[in-house]
Amino acid sequence: MPKSCDGITRCNQFEHSDPVAEPPDFKRRKAITIRLTERCKALVSVSGYLIGSQAAGKVPLPPKAELQWWYQFYFATERGEAGYEKYRRDFAKLIWQLASPGWNFDNATFDRSAASFDNPDHVKIVIHNYRWRQAVAEGEPEYNELEKRLAASPVIAVPTITLEGDANGAPHRQASAYANRFSGKYAHRIITGSIGHNLRQEAPTDFAQAVVDVDGY
Repeated sequence: MPKSCDGITRCNQFEHSDPVAEPPDFKRRKAITIRLTERCKALVSVSGYLIGSQAAGKVPLPPKAELQWWYQFYFATERGEAGYEKYRRDFAKLIWQLASPGWNFDNATFDRSAASFDNPDHVKIVIHNYRWRQAVAEGEPEYNELEKRLAASPVIAVPTITLEGDANGAPHRQASAYANRFSGKYAHRIITGSIGHNLRQEAPTDFAQAVVDVDGY
């Protein structure tokens, strides 16, 4: 997998001995989730149980589901990499609109996030992430053992609240498909009000309340 352990590093630096984790979106599917839940007292996860593997990525989905992942296949090509390099802001804005169709974000909101797209390694990191999922790129050998654990879809034992927006346009599973992957106290919440994929930003009060609530589990 691509290196993405900033969340683990931050966890090691916490003065609080029992932090509540909400791993960042880009890599919460991987090492951060499983490693942080070994160190934290509770978890809040948007869109549920998102630990995946290359093996899972090889399983074909029904056509409508595959269509939602069009960009994953696009990024597997050299044209896709060149296209993202050239149109990264247009691409990201399109994904925001598709994933959160009810979120009327303004240009200033988008531009604050879009500034990060100018990082010199941004495109290569994004492309490698999606190519890794398709098993057309190698991961970091130092994480091989962790990948084996992740491929087994390990149960998360800490208390957890999963959140889903009622208008999430991004690919996601129903909560019933992953509820059994949480063995501790568990709750799932549907956040209403045309809330899409970027739930933390679209419904910050609901998200913050989930962190407060799970801390008391």
